[in-house]
Amino acid sequence: MTDLVTRAQLVLLARTLHVPVERLEHLERLGAQRLDELHQRMSGALFDEHTPVFERISALVPIIPLGISLPIVQRLVPPAMTGRAAGAVGVRHPRKAIDALLRLSIEYAADCAPYVDPRTVGQLADQAPTGPVIGIVNELLRRHDYITAGPFLAYATPELVRAVEEGVPDDEGLIRSAAYAYSAESISAIVRQLLSGPGQRVPRLLGTVIDGSKELRLAALSVFARCAPDVIAAVGDILFEVAPPSAIADLLTTFLAADATDDLLRFAGQLSPSALTKLAFNPVISESAEILVAAVDGSSEIALWRGLLEPLARTPAEVRRRAGTQLAALDPSTLIMLPAIAQAARLWAPLLWVLAATDVAAQAHIGELWASSTRLDPDILERRIADQRLDSLLATLTMTLRVLR
Repeated sequence: MTDLVTRAQLVLLARTLHVPVERLEHLERLGAQRLDELHQRMSGALFDEHTPVFERISALVPIIPLGISLPIVQRLVPPAMTGRAAGAVGVRHPRKAIDALLRLSIEYAADCAPYVDPRTVGQLADQAPTGPVIGIVNELLRRHDYITAGPFLAYATPELVRAVEEGVPDDEGLIRSAAYAYSAESISAIVRQLLSGPGQRVPRLLGTVIDGSKELRLAALSVFARCAPDVIAAVGDILFEVAPPSAIADLLTTFLAADATDDLLRFAGQLSPSALTKLAFNPVISESAEILVAAVDGSSEIALWRGLLEPLARTPAEVRRRAGTQLAALDPSTLIMLPAIAQAARLWAPLLWVLAATDVAAQAHIGELWASSTRLDPDILERRIADQRLDSLLATLTMTLRVLR
């Protein structure tokens, strides 16, 4: 399955260019960041082409009263035209833009929203009245137009985030829209408000996810996996509090079947110790240990390794044995860089607990690779092993390193 963040940026680019998304699928390999950059550049170029027209319209704004012009605009001007002009004109006349937003019908404003220059949304966000904005967001969600609502959430001010908590009741719509917001910082701000705000929305929101469709579950995982570590930890604690093990197992099965393993690991790696323990003892983790290990082969992303090793280190010895055996079978280049990852991410403890459950052959193989291809000091490794009181269980690994160095 294509990464959901990448897919979202591809859909936004296709709509900006007015082409079917299928025509751009070959661009998926660019990844989310480059697609977002491409979308911003293409959108900016298209709007810049119309600058002379926008300037002529802007010159008329101080002359024609909104009470006269807006009723005519709503009756006669296509929303696409109004939307394209609205942002540029609003930046030049912010007070008029606010007045216009208060006068426009919610339905017409929602019709215009997909065509507004995203660059101007950020410039006007601090001044926009929350009432009409919340009305437009609710209308977009009612239409299931998550593609339009998502980027608007990326510009949400703290005041608007609080207004969203109070005034947007559609949990599923918020999740699906947030999946189209590229900014992880903005997503974290929104979820943090939902965590701490008076509405206490997150338990209800997670209940919606648990009972929701596969698409909703994957969108939620994509959103939460991009949040700040403290936000993920808080969401995780609530999730394991409101969901029984069977519901967690069902979610995990959905994620693994959809090949959303990377997002699952990014989320799992930031869970609190208590949540990690509950995750580790879920039967799906036991059944999928080898699959999870295989998913990080060739990766140097610390978040993925953290999400793999932290829960596995807390699993029963038999699960760790199977996971460690699979780990030893990874590509040698992956195993060679593993000490550097463990050092950089402070993952020595969980890594050693996984390796401690492996047999002599697996430890010897890893020891040979580390001895010949890394700068790992056996004395340092033995101190880390001693700290975890795993000396006897990792004797083969340390002996191999001693003999071959």
